[in-house]
Amino acid sequence: MAILDVKNIHKSFGRTEVLKGISFSLEKGQVVSVIGSSGSGKTTLLRCLNFLETPDGGSIAVNGETLFDAAEPATQREADIRRKRLHFGLVFQSFNLFPQYTALENVTLAGKLLAKEEPDYKTRKKELFAQIDGEARALLAQMGLSDRMDNYPHQLSGGQQQRVAIARALALRPDILCFDEPTSALDPELTQEVLRVIRQLADRQTTMVIVTHEMAFARDVSTHVLFMDGGVVVESGPPEQVIGAPSQERTRRFLESFTRP
Repeated sequence: MAILDVKNIHKSFGRTEVLKGISFSLEKGQVVSVIGSSGSGKTTLLRCLNFLETPDGGSIAVNGETLFDAAEPATQREADIRRKRLHFGLVFQSFNLFPQYTALENVTLAGKLLAKEEPDYKTRKKELFAQIDGEARALLAQMGLSDRMDNYPHQLSGGQQQRVAIARALALRPDILCFDEPTSALDPELTQEVLRVIRQLADRQTTMVIVTHEMAFARDVSTHVLFMDGGVVVESGPPEQVIGAPSQERTRRFLESFTRP
């Protein structure tokens, strides 16, 4: 069974149809990279998966559970939206860290807010918070930030901030980790720093959907690649096919733009 099953997703903003029937599936431990020109609908797709936008049509299922079906009444679809979002972790291209909190506090904040909803929260608060702190420290250490846990975002480099954002997304143990062009705000040296962390996550069989313009990275880390253009999937398949030997002329033209001097 696919861990993620996306069927015929449509999304319009006013009269502009941005997604025109996107479908794909993802097995546990797989990494799908979504490539394409700016404006092709890649970020909108991620926002629909994370319920930051509501699709106009189609369905989204995780582990066999339908989280969204446009055929259902809107009130039913929107019920318990926060629980549905917990299946996904999203790392934004602009970090989106809270400036008033340390790296550690940024990673633990959501978990501690959710802990307050536990029925035995009052009696187990100290135990729950200690567990959340311990897991957050382990994640930051995994990101190579053991010595930066008490730093505020303005005291961190862009690459370090993005690694904090990755730890924050992982802290709630999502089924699928999503990245929206995670290196677009970084210089080349810091880009490699973040891509190295994502490669390590792939090696650990983390299920991921990555929107990226890093073609070499997409080729090396992905199990599957989707090339989007004009709100549709033009070509999909293993990276050696889509990036190495594309069958569609539009895909070839897109990839040539990355190799021209």
